[in-house]
Amino acid sequence: MNPISFSHPRPLPGRIGMIPRRTWTTSAAGFRRFHLLLVRSGGETAEPSSLGPDEAVDGLLGERVDELLKREENRPLLGRLEEASRRVDRARAALADIEKQQAEALRTKQLVLQLQSRESEIAVTQKELLKARGMVEESERHLSFESSELPRKKATSKEIERLESIKAASISSIVGTLASLPLSLYQATNFTVFSLHTTIIFIGTALFGVTFRYTIRRDIDNFQLKTGTSAAFGIIKGLAEIESGKPVELNLASFVSHCIDGAVSVSENIIIFVAAAIALDFCFKMRLLSPFPMEE
Repeated sequence: MNPISFSHPRPLPGRIGMIPRRTWTTSAAGFRRFHLLLVRSGGETAEPSSLGPDEAVDGLLGERVDELLKREENRPLLGRLEEASRRVDRARAALADIEKQQAEALRTKQLVLQLQSRESEIAVTQKELLKARGMVEESERHLSFESSELPRKKATSKEIERLESIKAASISSIVGTLASLPLSLYQATNFTVFSLHTTIIFIGTALFGVTFRYTIRRDIDNFQLKTGTSAAFGIIKGLAEIESGKPVELNLASFVSHCIDGAVSVSENIIIFVAAAIALDFCFKMRLLSPFPMEE
């Protein structure tokens, strides 16, 4: 029986030639024949073994490989194989190191992208903060300017209010005096009495104009308030004239005479103040005169 030979896919350096690859059969008969013809190193035929087919093949291959590697002519090849194995190990280590470096580079790139994103967010936030700070500074300057201008504005507003009150007094006194002229001419017996009566009405209607402006304020459509103010001034002035006249005697005729005179005087004064109130209301609505206060 010829000994079993092993082959490689390509020729190896040295004295080992090309051995064709062999396919092993797995039939039971083949393995029985293999076991019966198994040759030991002493040349004797081995007895059938209890090993399985796979174990037998592995053992035979291992012994043959060890025998080949122990030969003197195959030692250079073994050294080259060991050197190649070490190079492969070094290449694997280098590859693992490269993969590790690539993973670290990828993580570093991700961190750089995150940092760039955070830097852009920080830049946007800083712009917003600068804009908000500018708005705050502008508001502070505006408030400071308003605070410095407030006393002057108050003084100016007071002056304007005084001028508007003077205008109201002038309009009321002129209209009231003109409305009282027929009555003054009718009741006056001489120029002195006429002048005194006209002067009293002028002063009274001027005071009425100022009071009317401060009483009505911006409620210029309140009819009851306007007529009530005019009636109050007319009644007070009419009763004051009755009180300053001749005293009441303790008889019915004197009492009736005083009542009639009082009613006439009150009516005359109410007419005068109502005329002044109508003139003031017209000026308010035509914006010739500003109600109090000018700014709410």
